[in-house]
Amino acid sequence: MSTKSYKLLIVESPSKAKTIGKYLGNEYIVKASVGHVRDLPKSNKQAIDIPGGFIPFYEISKGKADIVHEIDSLAKKASEVLLATDPDREGEAIAWHIAEACGLKNPKRVTYHEITKAAIEEAIAHPRKIDQNLRKAQEARRVLDRLVGYDLSGLIWKKVRYGLSAGRVQSPALRIIMEREREIRAFIPEAYWALTAKVKTMKGSELELSCTEEPRDENIVKNILKIGRANQWVVREVKESEVSRTPKAPFITSTLQQAGSSRFGFAPSRTMGIAQKLYEKGFITYMRTDSTTLSKDATTAILAEITKRYGATSAEARVFKTKSKNAQEAHEAIRPTDMGKDDLGINPEEKKLYRLIWARTIASQMIDAKLARTTILANVRDFSIPNFSVTGSRVIMPGWLSADPDSRGEDVELPKVTEGESLMLLSLDDEAKFTEPPPRYSEAGLVKELEKRDIGRPSTYASIIKTILDRGYVIKDGKALKPTDTGDVVSSFLEEHFANYISDTFTAEMENKLDDIANGEREYVKTLKEFYGPFLKEVKSKDKIDKLTTLGDADPKHKCPKCNGSMIIKLARTGKFLSCKNYPECVGARMIDGTELAGPRDTGELCPKCEKANLVERDGRFGRFIACGSYPKCKFIKKDEAAALLNHTGVPCPACKKGFMTERKGRFGIFYSCTGYPDCKNAIKAKPTGNFCTYPKLDDSACGSLMMLGTKTIPERCSLKTCPNHNPHKLEKAK
Repeated sequence: MSTKSYKLLIVESPSKAKTIGKYLGNEYIVKASVGHVRDLPKSNKQAIDIPGGFIPFYEISKGKADIVHEIDSLAKKASEVLLATDPDREGEAIAWHIAEACGLKNPKRVTYHEITKAAIEEAIAHPRKIDQNLRKAQEARRVLDRLVGYDLSGLIWKKVRYGLSAGRVQSPALRIIMEREREIRAFIPEAYWALTAKVKTMKGSELELSCTEEPRDENIVKNILKIGRANQWVVREVKESEVSRTPKAPFITSTLQQAGSSRFGFAPSRTMGIAQKLYEKGFITYMRTDSTTLSKDATTAILAEITKRYGATSAEARVFKTKSKNAQEAHEAIRPTDMGKDDLGINPEEKKLYRLIWARTIASQMIDAKLARTTILANVRDFSIPNFSVTGSRVIMPGWLSADPDSRGEDVELPKVTEGESLMLLSLDDEAKFTEPPPRYSEAGLVKELEKRDIGRPSTYASIIKTILDRGYVIKDGKALKPTDTGDVVSSFLEEHFANYISDTFTAEMENKLDDIANGEREYVKTLKEFYGPFLKEVKSKDKIDKLTTLGDADPKHKCPKCNGSMIIKLARTGKFLSCKNYPECVGARMIDGTELAGPRDTGELCPKCEKANLVERDGRFGRFIACGSYPKCKFIKKDEAAALLNHTGVPCPACKKGFMTERKGRFGIFYSCTGYPDCKNAIKAKPTGNFCTYPKLDDSACGSLMMLGTKTIPERCSLKTCPNHNPHKLEKAK
């Protein structure tokens, strides 16, 4: 290829580069940066010149030197360089970093919201310069998050445990979860009775009705049962009304994450990963957006498709108001690029999410659905007990439900009955229940709450949830996010000492200030200065606070198993436990419920490394092990080769590729870990089968994790919890 014979277009992902390359032909070379090429160094002192005006010092990201070198070489020989990274704040920053790292003098910035030939050609035809305001806003966010994270996390390391973190957005999210948890703890359940009557109509249809009252008095319940079972039942009233249901707006990032979670059980990060693949293949528009806007061309295509499939009378052009005041209206909602295709994707997950997006988009431009809502009230003839009722609906005119029937919910269609009609009582039952506390947040629920409180932005919701899970602040209990003891302690500390900085108002105001920087309405240095001075002063003032690992006195009934002294509640990596008040002189300990912890057992063997203390047998994360009794001064660990051979599975460890998976017994039962422990800490919860998971990851490579034994119905499953093949039965259902 001769000098200056091509144009260079730079995108973020190889998959996107491949798709766009097909559209542009030989005139262009399309190269992927593979995300960010530069970032702040790990050391905060080197990263930001605070006195100089919060000037960040960037370095080439690990593993990106070769990519930068290649882009630089290609750029020097190109007649034109176009930066076509994502059309958002993050993408603008990546474009700028590429330009700075490669010394590009006059690069052109092109943006598009869908990867189609027409959209790419239109973008190239109308280039612009890098938006410095937008780039500055992203830089302010990055610097702000680093400053908060570095200073506040450092304080938490001192007061709780090394490796934990706090953040400008993650901490308010954790606080929201903890607020709900305290509501749950404070909730006092009350007993009540639910009464259910099964009846048969004159035409033989069966109905199940619920009592409109929930008695708290057992005597009242007995009276209802006595009268209800002894008398003839009749239809007291039939209430019918016609209701209209308006379609929802097309998806934005937050609503797509919520729908992915509620419909399919996808974590927000999984939903966004699947959406990213659909976008890069050119199937949908850009998936990070808070705008419900549809372009004129898109609306025209949607209305045409509705007319073709459901008739012209079903179409109705609609404009939805975007809730976010800082939404970029130039962006579109998430929609298919070709409305004529309702089944795209290479695997079941992609197909499900694409169909969901297609249905929501089509439905958004259709007429209202009309339903007949019916409520049947029944009682005994003398009307001496509370009414029993059932509500259902039937579709009069499907409207937008024709395109998105799953959005109807689980409404039942009731049989036709008339007032005064006799009913045959089949059964009348009662069930004692207790009022329940408010539910814990699911991932979808937390995203909705973050959006409601204006905390974070669409692109950050998935990473926020991932961070608090990775830090061990919350765990997933089914679909619910449950705070751990560590999460409780960290959140309580931040709420007590940094309430202003993790409040809804502060977080939302800071997001608005960042948006103002993006809009050119606020100065970068002024914004950071206003925040950081008071914040740093506040952090330094808390330096003398006692460590937070001691959580108060234990119940007096729990005495130290060794010295019979008083005990205190302590926080460890695994959660709360009871420790002797005289520690370290006395090492007596109990579980939080009072059960005695056995503690280390002296083997009588001298440590071969330090030769100062005997080896002791301890309980560890991966079961019992033998180590030096003078730990942490001496960190010698003895490999129990005999035990390893006895329980050897013969399956090689995929992590270190040196050891083998062996059966061990831990606090929570049997598990399997590498014989190379503690050098290799790979562990799984069930016996490995010897096979490796072939499920495709987001980059299309195989998962590669060990497969392990499952159940009778699921003989084998992936050992990696985050892999969809960990629950293969759900994948089968999806097919």
